[in-house]
Amino acid sequence: MDYRELAKIAVEKLKFSYTPYSGFNVAAALLTESGKVYFGVNIENAAYTPTVCAERTAFFKAVSEGERHFRAIAVAGCKRTYLDSDEYKKGLLPGYTAPCGVCRQVMREFCDPSEFDVILVRSYDDFRVFRLEELLPESFGPENLAGQLMR
Repeated sequence: MDYRELAKIAVEKLKFSYTPYSGFNVAAALLTESGKVYFGVNIENAAYTPTVCAERTAFFKAVSEGERHFRAIAVAGCKRTYLDSDEYKKGLLPGYTAPCGVCRQVMREFCDPSEFDVILVRSYDDFRVFRLEELLPESFGPENLAGQLMR
């Protein structure tokens, strides 16, 4: 699967977000090394803290089904009201949406930051690709605890 197809999935899944409080929908399409795609959307909660981001939803779905090796994630976002626009119907978003810091850390748990791509989507043909290490420099990962676990 190429990144254009992954971007298209992320844009199309925006309508499944549950955002009664912020009104800002986010969708993510996560590509595994084996070529399978898991999607996630943000799901808000009145208590705010239980809210979960689209990227974490996609990762948790994949991990809960046994996946552990990932290649890339496409992230798309826009105001819920934008979903009724002619631009959205053509696959065009008003801008790029980047993952929050917590989502970047979850990605880091399961991905090599020098090999995992984060794709910020504006349309099927307009997206920016970053390596996770660019978005989360000097990150903390499982290898940082390896020596601690042996004691």
